[in-house]
Amino acid sequence: MPVARVVVDVMLKPEILDPQGQAVQRALPRLGFEGIGDVRQGKRFELDVEGPVDDAALARIRTVAETFLANTVIEDFTVHVEDRAGS
Repeated sequence: MPVARVVVDVMLKPEILDPQGQAVQRALPRLGFEGIGDVRQGKRFELDVEGPVDDAALARIRTVAETFLANTVIEDFTVHVEDRAGS
């Protein structure tokens, strides 16, 4: 049975302070990396889904993301199917 990969990316909302991203941003020039204006750190979840990834499957995954993977008070998330043609 074919398996599709669905990716859930979780990021802090823009108005929420991101201390880890700020620490990376401050370290980059010291390491010789110039020209990077802002850094935000997030999480990526990869879910292998058996069967078709139709609207119902994506709705279930959005529910998983909203109730378990992301704290929607301070985080936003996106859900997309990863193209696995090259793998």
